[in-house]
Amino acid sequence: MIADNLQRIKETINRCALRCQRNPEDIQLIAVSKTIPVSSMREALQHGQRTFGENYIQEAEQKWNELEGAIELHFIGHLQTNKAKIAARISSVIETVDSLRLAEALNKHLNVLGRNLKILIQVNIGNDPNKSGTVPEHVEELLRQIQLLPRIEVIGLMTIPPLSPDPEATRPWFKALRHLAEKMAAKGLFHDNRHVALSMGMSDDFKIAIEEGATMVRIGTALFGHRPVRA
Repeated sequence: MIADNLQRIKETINRCALRCQRNPEDIQLIAVSKTIPVSSMREALQHGQRTFGENYIQEAEQKWNELEGAIELHFIGHLQTNKAKIAARISSVIETVDSLRLAEALNKHLNVLGRNLKILIQVNIGNDPNKSGTVPEHVEELLRQIQLLPRIEVIGLMTIPPLSPDPEATRPWFKALRHLAEKMAAKGLFHDNRHVALSMGMSDDFKIAIEEGATMVRIGTALFGHRPVRA
């Protein structure tokens, strides 16, 4: 099932990208594996999926250890500063940095580890009280502050738009994130201002996200099926 789903998702990404006159290789699939067993992740690995997204740091660490670091781990959940040490060690990308305090904690641990880390700034693009992330009005200030942290490389922005039963309702939020990223890139605030990552879109709305410029789509249910309830 996972192999078939993975193939179907990749084909959909390719078709959507080509329809938008984009290069499909510019769009990265993040397999959201929170609460999914390692056996299912191994199956996805066997069929070429190496990048996984995890929401809970203890679960992410356990899986990363079981898979012997063979995965590229994107941390996509809310990260507390007291868990920054683990996240700095196991993550390839942290997509949910939303404060200078968290960035400084990560930078401190990265100094000890002797490594740099790519991050995304999580933006609460719809000012949704139920969502994490910095508000759009504070993104520029946060980017300027993080530029002073030598171990942190801000490669782009991430968002989770307000929940809606209609996938098309997410389009204005995705468009707003793209416009915000373009504005910040014009001011030279990313690590690479010519290639800015936009992590947006999940199982129900990733096609719309691609149409609006997503370079990373976070897909769980469409790949692994409905996930078990976390203990």
